[in-house]
Amino acid sequence: MNVNRRHLMTGTIGAAAVAMVASACASEDGGGDGSGKKVGIAMPTKTSERWILDGNNLKESFEEAGYEVTLQYSNDVAADQVSAIETMVGQNVNVLVIAAIDNKSLSGVLAQAKGQDITVIAYDRLILDTPDVDYYASFDNTKVGTLQGTYIVEALDLANAAGPFNIELFAGALTDNNTKYFFDGAWAVLEPYVTEGKLVVKSGQTTLEQIATENWDGAVAQERMDNILSNFYNDGSKVDVVLAPYDGISRGIVASLQGAGYTTMPVITGQDAEVESVKYIIEGLQSMTVYKDTRELAATTVDMVVAVLDGKEPEVNDTETYDNGNKVVPAYLLEPVSVDVNNYQEVVVDSGYIEAEELA
Repeated sequence: MNVNRRHLMTGTIGAAAVAMVASACASEDGGGDGSGKKVGIAMPTKTSERWILDGNNLKESFEEAGYEVTLQYSNDVAADQVSAIETMVGQNVNVLVIAAIDNKSLSGVLAQAKGQDITVIAYDRLILDTPDVDYYASFDNTKVGTLQGTYIVEALDLANAAGPFNIELFAGALTDNNTKYFFDGAWAVLEPYVTEGKLVVKSGQTTLEQIATENWDGAVAQERMDNILSNFYNDGSKVDVVLAPYDGISRGIVASLQGAGYTTMPVITGQDAEVESVKYIIEGLQSMTVYKDTRELAATTVDMVVAVLDGKEPEVNDTETYDNGNKVVPAYLLEPVSVDVNNYQEVVVDSGYIEAEELA
């Protein structure tokens, strides 16, 4: 069986379905077709549209492949995710698929899993400091940041423009290993222009610790942007560009800027092609997002599991990049795509990822 090269869903979950799923209980169990193999899926939260889609794509895909499935969300509480995984281990699952809330909190429970010969696949977020992660399924996370940084360079025409342009930097949660890859990819593109003086970080906040956003929370980003504007832009100067790693953070930044009286938005990046942010892009409130087709990531993960449970080696395409502090975890990486007002129709609507009526 090879489900990796085809879409497992004819479209995406519509707004009504997302709302229905979000209001459902945090645990959803479904039966397979009698194969007797069990898959446990641990997702971080239902506060993000993206993770709802991931969870449901995975659950439907595994059930279509004939497995019994337990899907758990933990509301961004690391201890609750540990408990959820312990429960799955106790249910004798054969494979765990985990999008970690805290990438360093799972060593103990994964040791329990390995003691029962349970295969562990880190889903989109690498799990750190443990030998008990077998595979990693994700996107090229450095390229996500590269796409964001390159968009900024091209939008401001930094190769030719004199500048200077004021830029502020945001990153994701420090508990998410992807945060570093996203920022490093963007910063490698942007730092030469900061050094040259074409880009100016008026706040002076450039380290990952200074610009991180707890739990990827848009409200936290909005509060930080409020503080930046009041402390560093009270002289009448304007923000020209904001590096934002994720759509929810982008929308928090937009809310802050609107509250400060901005009617024309700076260049603002994002990630995940969430419906609300694609609407923002159409309206001119957000400049771009990085699209990651979670249907394909689910299909890749199912392929890995099918191979493992058939006693085969899963296909991987990266065996060097993702060192979790204990081992280099073999990975399969998918390609992200830059999306703005010029190509959103082709990339996310025509592909069925977002239904046209959701953007009306």
